[in-house]
Amino acid sequence: MKIGELARRTGVSERLLRYYEEQGLLRPARTTSGQRVYEPGTVEVVGRIRALLAAGISTAAIARVLPCLRDGEQRLIACAELPDRLRAEQADIAARIEALREAHAALDVLIAGAERGAATATRPVDRPQWA
Repeated sequence: MKIGELARRTGVSERLLRYYEEQGLLRPARTTSGQRVYEPGTVEVVGRIRALLAAGISTAAIARVLPCLRDGEQRLIACAELPDRLRAEQADIAARIEALREAHAALDVLIAGAERGAATATRPVDRPQWA
């Protein structure tokens, strides 16, 4: 199938499908004129990509995980490193969550300072001695 049909069948834009290809997530065949040709199973692959992206997994990590998911259960058995890959991605997400919590707490401090009044917020800042 051509890219337009894949876009219609998956609900993903042609531009995004080309991006997936650039990231190594899709590998369509090419006609002699250079047009992309996708296998019917690509619809399922795009669905898996979307699910992994929705889980917060980066395209780089998806490129490492996707080969383990392409061929169904038989492939999962042969891909023993999949749990470790997913755990590593989960750890990265946990680190990002912690960084967001810290940013959230810093904003709480700034908001509290701003709510204490304009007098505090507009107080002149001391010049550093080196200035």
